[in-house]
Amino acid sequence: MRRTFWAYAIILCCFGSPVEAAGIQLLDSDPALSGAIWYPCATAPQKVPLGTLAVPFSDPLEGVKDCPIAGTKLPLVIVSHGRGGWFGLHRDVAEALADAGFVVTAINHPGDNANDSSKRDTLALGQTRPEDMVRLLDFMLNDWKDKASIDPTRIGFFGFSFGGYTGLALAGAKPDFGRLAHFCTDKTGPCAQLHNGETPPNPPHDARIRAAVIADAPSAVFTQDNLAAIKIPLQFWRSERGGGGVDPSGTERVVGSLPGKPEIHVVPAGHYAFLPPCSPELAANLPRFCTDPEGFDRSAFHREFDASIVRFFREHLVGGTEAR
Repeated sequence: MRRTFWAYAIILCCFGSPVEAAGIQLLDSDPALSGAIWYPCATAPQKVPLGTLAVPFSDPLEGVKDCPIAGTKLPLVIVSHGRGGWFGLHRDVAEALADAGFVVTAINHPGDNANDSSKRDTLALGQTRPEDMVRLLDFMLNDWKDKASIDPTRIGFFGFSFGGYTGLALAGAKPDFGRLAHFCTDKTGPCAQLHNGETPPNPPHDARIRAAVIADAPSAVFTQDNLAAIKIPLQFWRSERGGGGVDPSGTERVVGSLPGKPEIHVVPAGHYAFLPPCSPELAANLPRFCTDPEGFDRSAFHREFDASIVRFFREHLVGGTEAR
């Protein structure tokens, strides 16, 4: 692999994970905080059924449910899935980070996940998605029963696709929703709102986030001017081929507009290569999420992807040392 958005479909099947498991606590008591927390655990992994948190055809997670946390003052990474995704979609990233000594948490974005599409085609998501992450971070630092295990000065963010938008907004960028109107070819859904002069309120920023990894983020609402407000270290991944509504030229433009010296990676594949390797069931039923260019090995890529993310967060949240 060479160093160097708005659209995301519902993904209802399971993905295989190229890394080992970690401790897991499920969040299932509050619809606004439905998800999981991964963390260091010294016990052998096993299947963790999702219960009411399951999406159709999903497998159990691999880990140790409610294992005692190994370590104190650990860095925390919060995760935001793409449009129509779910909290377990990037479990390989979560497990790799937890195995490396991080606490990681992800939730289903209310109104935009595999079980709930009530907000999916509205401009409101431009505001509510970052708000979801602020609420999650507040919970982890103030109300989680194991909050004492977290170092509140070492917080990172990972986001894919619309989750990447979420991260850039939280990091300080002020999205220009008016620019979206130029890309509208009809007047339905968000386009109708834009043509009526509607825009969502500015999304919140969160200065508690000290570093972010962004994968194939949207491009239309970001410019060099509004990205200039970002002051934290970034690792940015983009696909060469795009797909699923992602325009490779747009993500390339965003890369060229990022301030400072971000760490940039270009992946010789499509948008869905950032999802973990597919299970046989998913590959048979939804091949477009699982089909990669000839010669591209998604399993090998994810080993490098996960390792690079762990390294980046160690460098910027832990000072290059082991997180434990």
